[in-house]
Amino acid sequence: MSETLGEALPREMARVRDEVMPVYQTIPTGAFALAMMRLDLDAAAKAMAEGDVLAMLKSYEALKGYEL
Repeated sequence: MSETLGEALPREMARVRDEVMPVYQTIPTGAFALAMMRLDLDAAAKAMAEGDVLAMLKSYEALKGYEL
């Protein structure tokens, strides 16, 4: 079964917030990456609230790029 963007984006937001960010918080030089993650999470939340599908896609791709 295929996942919709409306399902995938919140899942990706949670992954970055709950799994990736805590690791970067333990790295002394992780502040810049954390700031970028926060900006991308804010943009994703805004896109979802506005129903902007193109911005949601952009945010989804940006969030997928964050890895441990």
